[in-house]
Amino acid sequence: MAKSLFSLPDVVQIPVVGEAKTYPVGRIFCVGRNYAAHAAEMGNEVDREAPFYFTKSPQNAILTGQTVPYPPGTENYHHEMELALAIGRPVFQATSQQAWDAVFGYCCALDMTRRDLQIRERNKQRPWDLGKDVENGAVFAPLTRASDWAPTDDIRIHLSVNGEVRQDATLSELIWKIDEIVMHLSRFYHLRPGDLILTGTPAGVGPVVAGDELTGGIDGLDLIRLTLGPAEETLKRDF
Repeated sequence: MAKSLFSLPDVVQIPVVGEAKTYPVGRIFCVGRNYAAHAAEMGNEVDREAPFYFTKSPQNAILTGQTVPYPPGTENYHHEMELALAIGRPVFQATSQQAWDAVFGYCCALDMTRRDLQIRERNKQRPWDLGKDVENGAVFAPLTRASDWAPTDDIRIHLSVNGEVRQDATLSELIWKIDEIVMHLSRFYHLRPGDLILTGTPAGVGPVVAGDELTGGIDGLDLIRLTLGPAEETLKRDF
């Protein structure tokens, strides 16, 4: 058997509340503009035609509670607090019931975004990768099994920066609900265990800077925390 030239980083393993086994991160899908108020604050409209997605690299995922450098290449780094769901069984072209049955669990997540780069690339009709797929930019709290928690409309989702509330909404504001997202995405992918789906962020997103402490929550799930350290020194180049 041929040997690899080098080793890849270990897969991030998300703890599961009350269990010894962990959930390995495979693919990360993110739903865009799934709260109308957030879409409006970004100058966009939403409709019920179909959800849309972007992805984040699993290598860029980290667990809650870490301190990470302020990322390079941006002067407008934003927080986005989200409910994430984890797929627990293979599903393709799911019905509503099959979609619910495929969900292993839920957790708090952060979709950190280089907003200036996202907007720049969007305005040029280019992909959002530089803005969205940021090192340390997908943050996950421990998972709670779907048998122990359900995403009802009255559940609060919120995020604070240095103790100041920035985002505060309920899951009733989700445009596309959990089963609808899984049903739609499974038309295009054979979803499988290890797949995580971030379901969108409510209004109130905004910039963060080095030294900021972010704390987010969704009622009934473990809190999520992130601290931004100083930026790493980078060379100035014209591109």
